[in-house]
Amino acid sequence: MPDSLNEHIEALARAGTLSNGTPCRVIGAAVVKRLAEETGLSGRRVEMAALRQKILPDRYLRNRKLLSETDQISLLGAAVCIVGLGGLGGLVTETLARMGVGRMTLIDGDTFESHNLNRQLLSSTDGIGTAKAVAAAERVQTINPGIEVSARSVYLTRENALELVESCHIAVDCLDDIRSRFILEAATKHAGIPMVSAAVAGISGHVTTIFPDDRGLENIYGPEDRLTVVKGAETHLGCLAPGVNLIASLECVEVLKVLLGRDNTLKNRLLVVDLSDYTIETLQFS
Repeated sequence: MPDSLNEHIEALARAGTLSNGTPCRVIGAAVVKRLAEETGLSGRRVEMAALRQKILPDRYLRNRKLLSETDQISLLGAAVCIVGLGGLGGLVTETLARMGVGRMTLIDGDTFESHNLNRQLLSSTDGIGTAKAVAAAERVQTINPGIEVSARSVYLTRENALELVESCHIAVDCLDDIRSRFILEAATKHAGIPMVSAAVAGISGHVTTIFPDDRGLENIYGPEDRLTVVKGAETHLGCLAPGVNLIASLECVEVLKVLLGRDNTLKNRLLVVDLSDYTIETLQFS
């Protein structure tokens, strides 16, 4: 990182406080944007440089007591692939952008329809017919223009899956059909990266994290070559926003844990949630 950038960050830092009153040094979002434009670097690179000098970008002030400077740098350096940008994917995209994940590949070949409005964060009445990947990328840029985003308005296939995920550190399955999940799982295993997978129907759902050496989806759905259904239970049960929002949030927690090397992930476990009777249980795969 150029010494001049570090000097500018040092000169432009100001006094701030954490939520508990602890003093710290901070740098504002407008300053980060200006320095990025002046240096030709991305905003995330400027933020990483500031964090290495123990100067906290003020957008992360409320992260600080849960995430260290090193943790925040790790998130800014991470590359996440989100596949499916509807109900789950929209909220996952929003949440990871606000947490400070620095690079995102956003994949969905679909466009918004009116029936998406009941639960999909990125949908709006004015945006009917808009490509979901485009809407997701635009949303990320309004939250944090320093994040590096690649919007891919394509459907996941066996032919393109590996190319879409191989440059990422982790993939997030926000798909709505089982066969596509198996395609994504195969690609992530080939690329040697983990995958956080979830499904939601009605106001219930499940989440798991699959590493390359795990049996993964076969534990949930059985062998791929014996699938008798493609769509999940949401075809019959519908989908309400509270269930979608909760499951998406749980996916984001798993992404955070994996990227930061936490040891209490849902590897070889399935977290099942049913809001109809507030049942929450974790099943251990054999």
